Amino acid sequence: MELTQGQVAVVTGGASGIGLAMARRFAADGLRVVVADVEEAALDKAVAGLREQGAEAVGQLTDVSERDSVEALAEAAYRAYGAVHVLCNNAGVGSGAEGRMWEHEPNDWKWAFAVNVWGVFHGVQAFLPRMLAGGEPGHVVNTSSGDGGIAPLPTASVYAVTKAAVVTMTESLYAHLRAEDAPIGASVLFPGPHMLRTGLWESHRNRPERFAKQRPRRTPYRSLAQWEAAMEASGHEVHFTPVEEVADFVAEGIRADRFWLLPPSEHSDRQIRARSQSMLSRENPGYLERFVLDE
Repeated sequence: MELTQGQVAVVTGGASGIGLAMARRFAADGLRVVVADVEEAALDKAVAGLREQGAEAVGQLTDVSERDSVEALAEAAYRAYGAVHVLCNNAGVGSGAEGRMWEHEPNDWKWAFAVNVWGVFHGVQAFLPRMLAGGEPGHVVNTSSGDGGIAPLPTASVYAVTKAAVVTMTESLYAHLRAEDAPIGASVLFPGPHMLRTGLWESHRNRPERFAKQRPRRTPYRSLAQWEAAMEASGHEVHFTPVEEVADFVAEGIRADRFWLLPPSEHSDRQIRARSQSMLSRENPGYLERFVLDE
């Protein structure tokens, strides 16, 4: 699918991090952008910044965990621009990483699934029927993570499980669109290949009361800055991928109708090979044991 002047892109979680970088990239390509986010102040700032750069952009306060909120986003997008060509289900939260898997509170799982999994499904269900009815070329990008989609990260099991679900959901979406011979493509995004500076580490600032924790958080790192400082203090060099590179990769992938938006990385390739070999040989997943021991 070509990205051309006048098309419309919707990006959830679009007020910061990867989402904002994608919104800026689409705007640079001449697309009109609908930015959705759960943080009103950040959303207003993001839309104002896009408009200052000459983009056509509107914002919609959206909680992707709520079906009605995502339906309202679709209504707003079509009311503003009359069509949607690119949908990026990008909103996500970090939850878990607080001990062994069986120690996580049920609300940790409920919150992560509500945003990371149900949020993607709500986006698909709210937009796809309209996009199909429009009959124009389109593309859906669902944001996953190497922590769940490439090789599971046991130290962040809640997050990893939800992101693995996004991969399978997107594979199903791809198959269904192909079965319909639809002019709409689908991709699953694995941002990287290195760490990214996003607000994922501070997701708890937006945690709804209905998913409130029953006990204090147990994670030693309350922010990315704390984790980075700890890594540097222990002698580990930390590499970051600029979010702008991820946005460029997404735009290129849409143009190429590429399903796996997986940046080249020998580290990722080793993980994929280790997991695949374990399955093919019916051997126990030894590649997971060091994570469990180091947790």
